[in-house]
Amino acid sequence: MKPITLGRMRVHKVHEMDSPVPLLSQLPGTTADDLKRLLTWYDQPDEITSDPETSLMTFSVHSWVIEIDGRTIMIDTCDGNHKNRSLDAVHQLDTDYLGNLRRAGFAPEEIDMVMCTHLHFDHVGWNTRLENGKWVPTFPNARYVFTRRDYDYFKTNPPGEPLSWEAFCDSIVPVMEAGQGELVEADFVAHREIGDGIWLEPAFGHSPGCCTIHAKADGQPALFWGDVVHHPVQLIRHDLPFAFDADAATARRVRKATLERAADDDLLCFPAHFRRSSAGRVKRDGEAFRYEWIDNN
Repeated sequence: MKPITLGRMRVHKVHEMDSPVPLLSQLPGTTADDLKRLLTWYDQPDEITSDPETSLMTFSVHSWVIEIDGRTIMIDTCDGNHKNRSLDAVHQLDTDYLGNLRRAGFAPEEIDMVMCTHLHFDHVGWNTRLENGKWVPTFPNARYVFTRRDYDYFKTNPPGEPLSWEAFCDSIVPVMEAGQGELVEADFVAHREIGDGIWLEPAFGHSPGCCTIHAKADGQPALFWGDVVHHPVQLIRHDLPFAFDADAATARRVRKATLERAADDDLLCFPAHFRRSSAGRVKRDGEAFRYEWIDNN
């Protein structure tokens, strides 16, 4: 995918993998009518059928890299290689993520900052890499930013979060021990100022400290929504609880408010898990929403 230019900012997608799972395992309650409506604007025959029982939810797992004012900022770092995980699909991966990063034009040493929208396993994995049997920061010159609220939650090894506890131990703790991690509040400004730079906004619900990342630099405003929305079907059924939402009721409210804002303010959206180019715009569609991908191949 070619980079997207928004004023002084250029945004690159760095793909790690696609991860298909049964749709109803993630969004129980999805109906055939929901899929019929989805298929009017989302055509992925290897994923979505007319039957929820046979449909998949395929997650694209990728990072976003922003170039802005001479700085290079990475958003979310996917699953990571060589990591022991209690989920077979992401256990001991060996992907060419770093090769994809280099093909996008970046060496690990060139990343100035890593921002994690939240601390689930598939957003922090490449924070570290295995070197001589030890986990070390993948991006040796980067300042890593974690929200204090998520950090304080996951450091307790909370019940029901085994994957993220595994990731906390091998992808967060080594960064902190190396002196590269910084705990910030949910309204942290990463670059310049709100409205002209890059900043966090609270989007609690999917995780206790989940945030969205906003960016604007003399161009159209951009929204990196992390896991507020996982899949296009949630634009139709934003009311359904997602399987891994920590606080389902709050996550539903945040999801709807985020989609409304994206549509009303014409934000260019950069989802964490949508396929195709991933980037696009949210449009109102009656009481629901639809998504228009930008053609950027």
